Amino acid sequence: MIIDFHTHAFPDAVAEKAIPALEEIGKIKAHTRATVSSLLASMDEAGIDRSVICSIATRPEQFQTILDWSQEIRSDRLIPLPSVHPADPDCVEQIHTIHALGFAGIKMHPYYQNFSLDEERMQPLYETLSETGLLFVPHCGYDIGFPNTRCADPAKVLELQQTFPDLRLVATHFGGWKLWDEVEELLIGKEIFMEISFALQYLPVEQVTRMLNNHPPEYLFFGSDSPWANQTHCIRQLENLQLKENLTARILGGNALERL
Repeated sequence: MIIDFHTHAFPDAVAEKAIPALEEIGKIKAHTRATVSSLLASMDEAGIDRSVICSIATRPEQFQTILDWSQEIRSDRLIPLPSVHPADPDCVEQIHTIHALGFAGIKMHPYYQNFSLDEERMQPLYETLSETGLLFVPHCGYDIGFPNTRCADPAKVLELQQTFPDLRLVATHFGGWKLWDEVEELLIGKEIFMEISFALQYLPVEQVTRMLNNHPPEYLFFGSDSPWANQTHCIRQLENLQLKENLTARILGGNALERL
């Protein structure tokens, strides 16, 4: 069982417009068309059984549209994470709606949604997520398409986990994109869930191997960030590392299977 814990897809008409715009912002080329059909084709090529689709409500009014689409596409192979916007006065109630509909969790993005992980206004949201047991999957670290502001750095990830110990936090991009020295100092070795999307291709082999081997083995998930990385290549990168016995299999799917 291989599970990709971090992918993106859009309705066909949205993908047609969104992907060229995002490619321009990030100065990066997509590896699929970011449609559901192209994601499934990529999964088939890579031998991936299931993918988590991380949606982002960039405006409060997108909540219902994303929720409806998430209900439409979810299947044995696709696990959508809806999204709420922190500026929406109904976001706490929306968490209850998402939970009642049986979704695994939510995805949020501090840069696209203009918040910081440690903002006081986020606390009711964290409390509700903790109560419902939904996964909280925020973008962590810098973002390729934005200036390097510290709205989701490793110190904030650690503070969040310590302040809300019942929050089912999954830190994306190996704890903090392009802030991995801080991740290694502050987060590695602690019981904090991380997925490794869009990270292996940026880290020296020695460092990524050390970080993976030194983190609690049950707290690591595979992720690609498709369409922004090739799923097959990401699996090969992981498999080529010299990791502890059985760690690769746990990362590729065993751990996620227990949590989703």
